[in-house]
Amino acid sequence: MDPGDPEERSAAADPAADTTGGRDLHLFLQTLQTLWSTRELRQLREEAWKGFATLNDPLATLLDMLDASRGCGGRGPSLEAWVARELERWLQAQPRPGPAQGDPALKPLQVRAVRLLTEGPLSLVEPLVSIFQLQDADRSAVLAHIHRLHQEGKFKEAIVLGTKLQLQADLDVEKDKVDLVERYVDSLPHLQRRLLTLMDSWCQPGFDIRAVARQYPQAPLRLERLSPRALGRQVLRLLEQFSLDPALCPSVLTQQRLAALRYLCYKRLVERSMSQESWAELVQGLVGQDEWLREQLLQLLASQDDVATVAQCALDLLLPEERLPATVVAEMSQLRLQESSAPPRTAKAPSEHRRDDCYQLPIPREDIHFLASWEDLARHEDVLLQPGQVVGVDLEWRPSFGVGGRPRVSLMQVAVAGRVFLLDLPRLSSPTGGQAPQAFSQLVSRLLSDPSITKLGYGMAGDLRSLGASYPALAQAVQKLQGGLDLLQAHRQMQVADRPAPAVDRAAGPRGLSLLVQQVLGKPLDKTQQLSNWDRRPLGEEQLAYAAADAYCLLEVYWALCREPARFHLPGALPWSLGLGRSKRRGTWEPPPQKASASPRQVCSPEDATPEVPARAFRVVCDNMLGGLARTLRCLGVDVRVLHSGEDHRQAAEVARQEGRVILTSGLPYHKLRAQVGAGRCLAVDCSLKAQQQAKAVIRHFNVRVTPADIFSRCQRENPLDTRSVPRARRPLLGIHIGACNCDQYLRVSKDVMKQLVQLSVHPGGSGGAGSEAPHSDGEQETGSALEEAPEGCTYDPPCRWLEDTDLQTRVPATLANGTQLQLAGVPAGVLRRPGLQHFYCCTGCGKVFWEGSHLARVTSNFQEVLEGAPCPAGGPS
Repeated sequence: MDPGDPEERSAAADPAADTTGGRDLHLFLQTLQTLWSTRELRQLREEAWKGFATLNDPLATLLDMLDASRGCGGRGPSLEAWVARELERWLQAQPRPGPAQGDPALKPLQVRAVRLLTEGPLSLVEPLVSIFQLQDADRSAVLAHIHRLHQEGKFKEAIVLGTKLQLQADLDVEKDKVDLVERYVDSLPHLQRRLLTLMDSWCQPGFDIRAVARQYPQAPLRLERLSPRALGRQVLRLLEQFSLDPALCPSVLTQQRLAALRYLCYKRLVERSMSQESWAELVQGLVGQDEWLREQLLQLLASQDDVATVAQCALDLLLPEERLPATVVAEMSQLRLQESSAPPRTAKAPSEHRRDDCYQLPIPREDIHFLASWEDLARHEDVLLQPGQVVGVDLEWRPSFGVGGRPRVSLMQVAVAGRVFLLDLPRLSSPTGGQAPQAFSQLVSRLLSDPSITKLGYGMAGDLRSLGASYPALAQAVQKLQGGLDLLQAHRQMQVADRPAPAVDRAAGPRGLSLLVQQVLGKPLDKTQQLSNWDRRPLGEEQLAYAAADAYCLLEVYWALCREPARFHLPGALPWSLGLGRSKRRGTWEPPPQKASASPRQVCSPEDATPEVPARAFRVVCDNMLGGLARTLRCLGVDVRVLHSGEDHRQAAEVARQEGRVILTSGLPYHKLRAQVGAGRCLAVDCSLKAQQQAKAVIRHFNVRVTPADIFSRCQRENPLDTRSVPRARRPLLGIHIGACNCDQYLRVSKDVMKQLVQLSVHPGGSGGAGSEAPHSDGEQETGSALEEAPEGCTYDPPCRWLEDTDLQTRVPATLANGTQLQLAGVPAGVLRRPGLQHFYCCTGCGKVFWEGSHLARVTSNFQEVLEGAPCPAGGPS
């Protein structure tokens, strides 16, 4: 406390200003320090919340504690910062209001809090701003402190402090480092516009960025990151990110158009990989009425030696003859005479456009189907979604060259054996299309999420991200993908072997998918229509042929690689030799990691490995000897079915085929089952291992991606239904998941609502019935004991919505709209009184009620080595 501050001095001198409510502050802090040192976090929170409740003025007590501890902080988390955050949570949980903004009692506390911000660690910023409502306080001291941080080159600290207090408008954007400026201008459109205008001015021709470096010598600027080209990329990205008008940045857009113009001239006049029609349409769209760009185009054309092609380009674009060489003008006259005497052009069939030196589409024109309506989709839905088939998937969109935002996907190609379907995405997604938008999104979602359908692509992840960005209904396309196989990874493995097909010049020849097609099938793709206008309707016959070939070649490449993987230097039969998703090093293929102690029958061979699959999308059926493994996998989010003890092993093959599941077995029928479902769809599990070891081996074998969010994402409650009287064939039809509920749909319930529902179940207004038994704690095993036992970062937060009144069919007994009765008798009374517990979760399948506790931390710790993105426990990684 500053003795020079009259308000604070009077508060200190007033004996009635006891902020601790008679409790010894030193003893309170000593108790917390002891628990903090032993990391007894559960008791620490309980003791802190009890102490907060006894304080007359918790806010002033917090400031006293922080004042007393100044200068004592070290590296890492501090007790003071923890107490500040806990007090913030405690205040938010209290029904009584704190001091309002403008309250005379709040002003001296704000003065002290602001001073602490300028002298304390960054970890105090968020809780102090929230507790003392500092957004509207006098922050002149903080502004002065931020200016000092700028002068000392501590840009990160200045950004964090200024952003939390919303001081951006009072500070100068030019003083901030480039890599922090996005956070600085977040949610402030006027500063975003100023930033982009400034960056665009640095991209003007002749501007010397070193002038900025001389103006701010204390800022360690990396000039290579501020080159016009690098800045231009950043400006275009920020324009899209902030959704601002591109007209703010004329210099960057003009440079981008010039770069695109040069690229198109190279493709048409040098590489000759574009049609004249597509080239003229794209160039006209880029140049428009811009005289400067038109002059640049004239210079590019005049520098070319191919007089005939240049003359045709000039004619198509109506370029002024006085600016062209005389030889080009003469050729233009000849072309005009030829066009006037030639008969009218007619559309050619795809066969007339075929080039003998390129890949030939092996199907006739009548097997290329253009789908543009709901009726079209319904007519071909069974063929598109045929289980167990292999399909080639590709997308097309009009090239934008980075000008005008992200291009919208115009066409989706799906190739099956003997046919290609071209989906007209703009028409199918149009709101005026009646049932088409919903039918389209459902069909694509089902296609992508069906693990029994193998989806082939080349650079598939990037294509699906573009699809999701273009159509919000498919925003989760990448996440939904199951059974995908990216042939780009096969191609990289072939390139790593450094044995390209004979006569392939990788420097000047085809690239990407065209190169792969040449290496495998002998001829490259004809890419002359790749950079055409895919928004045009109707599409030309050449475009239709190109789009169909682009998708169908994936099937033919796949079949060739499956037949002879060794010829193309692949480590095994193709479907199981490549993992879908991320590789650790670009351009390399690595098999899934193996555990050294795994038994021989669990070792992952190239023939048995599957593409990477998210845990919640991984579906298995276990025989009745693997109950422990089934429960453990279900804890990790895997969709598990367990055979009943009376069911024959052959039932596992039937379930696997019908539901797209992998068989896990421990007995002799392994070879028979594997023969029925194929390689890679059945695994013999070593019963000598414990359930945890078995689960880890299964996860590694099938390349399953498990994240902390997957833990307990499925209901573990044992199914109370006796299914022995139900005929075996009818159990799947009745929705009976033998062994456990297995549902992954929860509803979040607040503590207050849960208390009301439990009270109603105990005292239902005199009427008995199900759910009237009082909740009890004796003998009840809780889902967890306390939030604070979990390591930091391990919190249970399944993706689910809050329970609403419309979700309840009746309140006594508490029954969901689908007829599921909530199991309120399983909620111990002590859990409802737990201070740190804010909400519960109820399973919509069986009604079981869950809450967060120590089980989450234990499972996270046990499976640390196979979890993706899991926080390390306090003792370090296992």
